[in-house]
Amino acid sequence: MSNNSFFVKSYGCQMNIYDSQKITTILESKGLKEENNPDNADLIIFNTCNIRDKAAHKLYSDIGRIDKLKKERTIAVIGCVAQAENEEMFKKNSSIDIVLGPQSYHLLPQMMLDIKNKKKQINTEFIINEKFDYLSEQCKPQGVSSFVTIQEGCDKFCSFCVVPYTRGPEYSRSTSSIKNEAKLLVSQGAREIILLGQNVNAYEDNTSNNGEKLNQLIDHLSEIDEIKRIRYTTSHPINMSDQLINCHSTNHKLMPFLHLPVQSGSSKILKKMNRKYDRDYYRKIIHKLQHAKPGIEISSDFIVGYPGESERDFQDTLDLIDEIKFTQSYSFIYSKRPGTKAAEEDDLVPTSIKKERLKILQQKLMEIQYSFNKSFCGKDVEVLIENQSVSNREYFFGRTPHMQSVYVKSENLVPGDLKFINISTCNHKSLYGSC
Repeated sequence: MSNNSFFVKSYGCQMNIYDSQKITTILESKGLKEENNPDNADLIIFNTCNIRDKAAHKLYSDIGRIDKLKKERTIAVIGCVAQAENEEMFKKNSSIDIVLGPQSYHLLPQMMLDIKNKKKQINTEFIINEKFDYLSEQCKPQGVSSFVTIQEGCDKFCSFCVVPYTRGPEYSRSTSSIKNEAKLLVSQGAREIILLGQNVNAYEDNTSNNGEKLNQLIDHLSEIDEIKRIRYTTSHPINMSDQLINCHSTNHKLMPFLHLPVQSGSSKILKKMNRKYDRDYYRKIIHKLQHAKPGIEISSDFIVGYPGESERDFQDTLDLIDEIKFTQSYSFIYSKRPGTKAAEEDDLVPTSIKKERLKILQQKLMEIQYSFNKSFCGKDVEVLIENQSVSNREYFFGRTPHMQSVYVKSENLVPGDLKFINISTCNHKSLYGSC
């Protein structure tokens, strides 16, 4: 079985995209060539997400499109679906050759060699420290805005979530390895660093003498002159320490925008979700952030139609949205995940009601986002230019400190520039301007 070229498809979160970039670097270092079309690849890698049911269905649909009769290929399924379904994947689709959990990516080259002697290969062990040690040396250029995973896993065990079972317990990288990767990305053109983790604000470097936390890591990274902006995602409300909140006040490179999932505005539903906070606790965290950094904007995640969600519970969520005015958000209908506590509950909310609630919630969020964007029309806003449009070279793309997408008409911008752009118009997704 020849493996001279490969194709990678990523599903789900930004951490999966980050891991796929690491895998690409590993395979290229072994002499393999990346292909943009799976039809031309010897090795096809699906880097999977298991947060929602549709992602797993999409995976098997994509595998079904790979016609192994036309060309002998190796199919590797890696990531969270691989971890969750394990050996069952071989039973569901006999075309799968390799099943590899999200903490074992670095073993892929050896498994590709071993598969020549043994048809099926599987590894779903949690060996995250070994993964971080190995992958810290693999760094593919990402561009002006670059991601660095600093923490993986989760100890929260929210009743709807599979992450503790697919990514394992919370584990943090050392500050030194993160700084080294950030410096390498800077040398490749990065000017913004986005720190990633399933619970990124639970970060704690246990290799240091004082167990440095996320706020200290941010301060260390801000000492790198070439880094102009720092962000972090995704955070859990119970890990928003006073020290981290204060960092938003004292560190000017930390952007005034935070993704802080609330999931529901109902204390009753939050308790059923095992989120470990209630509505008022979340509100207090937001108020502390707004006091520390006036003008900070918040984005969030919402689950609609969780088992037992009443009209009153849904209204509590709408009321919280009206109060906080989330300027960007992600919202989904509850998706039952096998093995979670919520999957054992009776789901008595009709699908038609769930869909109607999602429609109402998303309309409200869109109106808030549009109103926020509209407030920038006629103003000059600092934008970090990320790239130039391929289809129309007159336009450049960048982002504001509040993570808004900006399309700029200009003839003399360069990726990495920090420029004040006059905003002329907008929609609910993007700003448009010129300089």
